[in-house]
Amino acid sequence: MASELGFAEDDLLALAGERSFERGLGYLDAVSGLEIGDGWITATVHGTEAYEVELTEDEEGGILGDCDCPYGQEGHFCKHCVAVGLTVLRQASAIPRQRAAAVKWTAGLETWLQALPHDELLALLREQIAHDRGLRRRLELRAASARSDMAVVRERVMTLLDVRPFARYGYVEYQDAGAYAAQAAEAVDALRALASGDRAQEAVLLAREAIQTLSQTYGEIDDSDGAVGDVGRDLAEVHLLACGTARPDPAETAEWLVRHLLSDLNYVTDIDLVDYRKVLGPTGLARARELAAAARRRAPNGWAEKNLMERLVKAEGNVDALIALYAADLSPTGATHLRIAMELEAAGREVEALDWAERGLRATRKTENADDRLTDYVCTRYAQTGRTAEVVAVRRDRFHAHRSLAAYQLLRTAAEAAGCWKAEREAAVEALRTDARGRHSSWYGPVLVDALLDDGDLDAAWQAAQGCADERQWLTLADRSKDTRPADALAVYLRLIEPLKKKTGDRTYQQVARLLLAARSCHQHLGTEGEFTAYLTTLRGDQRRKRNLMKTLDQHGL
Repeated sequence: MASELGFAEDDLLALAGERSFERGLGYLDAVSGLEIGDGWITATVHGTEAYEVELTEDEEGGILGDCDCPYGQEGHFCKHCVAVGLTVLRQASAIPRQRAAAVKWTAGLETWLQALPHDELLALLREQIAHDRGLRRRLELRAASARSDMAVVRERVMTLLDVRPFARYGYVEYQDAGAYAAQAAEAVDALRALASGDRAQEAVLLAREAIQTLSQTYGEIDDSDGAVGDVGRDLAEVHLLACGTARPDPAETAEWLVRHLLSDLNYVTDIDLVDYRKVLGPTGLARARELAAAARRRAPNGWAEKNLMERLVKAEGNVDALIALYAADLSPTGATHLRIAMELEAAGREVEALDWAERGLRATRKTENADDRLTDYVCTRYAQTGRTAEVVAVRRDRFHAHRSLAAYQLLRTAAEAAGCWKAEREAAVEALRTDARGRHSSWYGPVLVDALLDDGDLDAAWQAAQGCADERQWLTLADRSKDTRPADALAVYLRLIEPLKKKTGDRTYQQVARLLLAARSCHQHLGTEGEFTAYLTTLRGDQRRKRNLMKTLDQHGL
């Protein structure tokens, strides 16, 4: 049964893993203070300490868990999150009532605050400021911004971006990065307020200083979740906003942009010169070109210099110059041909675009690591104009250059659309069989088995699997054939169980139970249930010391 947040026990198990999920079962009685709102759940779980847990929805309707226990602070969906989730599921009938109560309490608080006299409201706020340094810091920054006290604003912004309070050993660890990002985001909010007002010019300069500060310290932060990187991109957005409002000197702006883009700091902010074309105007773009050309002469093979020139030409809007720049350094994978084709197509020059894409295909026809996006681009354009036979030819060439299940599937789709799959399949399967018998059998053998399985040709897949199939493929074969080839499937299940007898862990025990259930089904088809009973009895006797395994088998009726 799923909660109104849209999750079920299986979702909790998938997020936490079997170990944390089982441990969470032991904390159901330790959950207190459960509150349920619109898309969020909070509670306290009493373990070694009292831990605060919050469950929320992500953008796709899934569940996110946040807990301040050490394991949760490392980004894991911990046992405390499991306990809260399970508690909600067991109280599903009460969710509407609890949610209504939360709405009622919120509305009551709002009404009370609105009714408070001004002096009492100020006293309440001062009381909170006295105990909450973060709130005081945010309000001080807002006050300084409101009175245009730029010295105080700068000091507060730089304080918010200072990593030292979060760096225990000279480095901001993963569990502290989120708190630092939340604090740094306050600096972005303050700068954004300045950027859209009459202090935009000061915001330009302060945003640049903030960008430099964050970029220089980013290497000292474990930003695995990308939260600090988001702050960097937000700073870049604020800088662009401020420039759009203040319209600073275009030549000076171009000089700052070029210095920043040629440094090793832009990977944090991801500033793109193209976004500044209106801010720069003809004067700024001309100055940027002077600087970019000089940088290219100093380092003709430098990646940053090359990328700067490409983005500059893109900002200038000269498609032919951009194509010439790309064409001077074509990638052997066809990726540059694709970029050229897409630029030409965006400019309304579809015929030239397809011509460049076709040139890329010819250049990479026998290249194993060719860019598949180029192939997709050409095939899509061919299909749109009814050139189905040519789509098949392109997919065939790609399959022979790089034999993989994905290439085989794409060839099949194209050939079925053209009505020639039977002949194409015979040739493709024969090519895979030839490769499977050659020096690279360890690679092409499994591809052959996957292709036959994907076609539903189980008999051929069983034959091809001998000597080259991996464990996953054997299991797939057995599962799909246990009704028609129970003896063959049974042999696979029993073989896969053997190495698991030497392992421990809940995941292993679940797999053993799954294989045993499949083996029992095979014995039932063969009419040899007695043999299965004897096998199971022996297995349980040999594994009797694994209490969790015995418990798992009992749960599955084994």
